[in-house]
Amino acid sequence: MAKRGKRYQELAKLVDKTKLYEPEEAIALTKETAKAKFNETIELHVKLGVDSRHADQQVRGAVVLPHGTGKTVRTLVIAKGDKAKEAEDAGSDFVGAEELVAKIQNENWFDYDIIITTSDMMGALSRLGRLLGPKGLMPSPKAGTVTMDIARAVQEAKAGKIEYRLDRTNIIHCPIGKASFEALQLQENFETLIGAIIKAKPSAAKGTYIRSCTVASSMGPGIRINAAKLAP
Repeated sequence: MAKRGKRYQELAKLVDKTKLYEPEEAIALTKETAKAKFNETIELHVKLGVDSRHADQQVRGAVVLPHGTGKTVRTLVIAKGDKAKEAEDAGSDFVGAEELVAKIQNENWFDYDIIITTSDMMGALSRLGRLLGPKGLMPSPKAGTVTMDIARAVQEAKAGKIEYRLDRTNIIHCPIGKASFEALQLQENFETLIGAIIKAKPSAAKGTYIRSCTVASSMGPGIRINAAKLAP
């Protein structure tokens, strides 16, 4: 295991590793331990009692955080005709059709954070699965990025919509804001995300649903939250 730096070790002393914190305490302490020279992202890590290898135990969705993520989101819309015009009017950073699909394929172009498309254009995008999939950029109906309501999708992405999904170890990793946010803003973002994850509980999931819940800044120590009080 890599040795932690002196700064990290000093910050870690502020955290009681034996304690399960209430969300308000954990968020306040996370802000206190975010001492890097840049505006650190505050991240939430939730381990679920499901098995992502089974299709009926997948947990995936999207939610708009009430205070956004603190990040400027660059949107790429793949659409034609009226839907392309709708994207432009909604303020999408990039709008196009097959020519932008070719640009991604031929130039490894990734100067955007999210791709939104209409269902009729998914055929053109599907062949880029090996490029977009590993980067988490492939549009999905579950995430609301394959839709005919292009304007709404662009507006929500700009407002702070995030996608949550399980990794191979059954953990969801998501940002809930920046260290510069007020504690109440982070708390409300946290509650919105946790609420969405709880609502997305698969019917096939048995036993304890939220196994553990940890909040941390980009460069700070993890702070464990009392998960037993989160899920009904």
